[in-house]
Amino acid sequence: MTDSQLIREIKDGNVELYSELMRRYQRKILAFIFHMLKSAKLELLAEDLCSETFYKAYRSLHSFRELDASFSTWLYTIARNTVLSELRKQKSAHLSLDESGFEPIAALDAVPEQLVLRNERMAMVREAINNLPEKQRSALILREYDQLDYQEIANILGQTVSSVKSLLFRARASVKTQLEPYFGQSPLIEEFEGMNTR
Repeated sequence: MTDSQLIREIKDGNVELYSELMRRYQRKILAFIFHMLKSAKLELLAEDLCSETFYKAYRSLHSFRELDASFSTWLYTIARNTVLSELRKQKSAHLSLDESGFEPIAALDAVPEQLVLRNERMAMVREAINNLPEKQRSALILREYDQLDYQEIANILGQTVSSVKSLLFRARASVKTQLEPYFGQSPLIEEFEGMNTR
């Protein structure tokens, strides 16, 4: 069943099918929330906020309209708002990337030495991304880590597509500027880390 079919069935009273929607999106939403909480050192809250996101989505499912956004976009929006609300409560302004294995998609046949270098570069890139303003950071996470398209990111962040492209351009430029002292003009910054301009 498609998301749309599941949602129609759930709205018609087959509420047990909501567990299938959760199964489809729980891992991605949990990873996204974990990314956002990491530098605030609140990652232990990730599972609770993920559960809260799905609870809020379930309670509001009657108001979900496919004409406005896809279910996944709507769910990411709820997750982001839930995290930002929690961060405000915790009086923490810093959002971050996860350092526990979620990585931008990149092909690299690494031998051990390359793997060590790759891990060092990954840590530097994460640190550079951690330094970005929240909207730039969120846009970059959604694009590079979650592979969402510009329109979906725009819907999640409440921005226009052109604003999202601008956020991504500034985010990538900032990351590149921060990394240039270490890598110079090396194409590795772009090729290896997924920081390209697609």
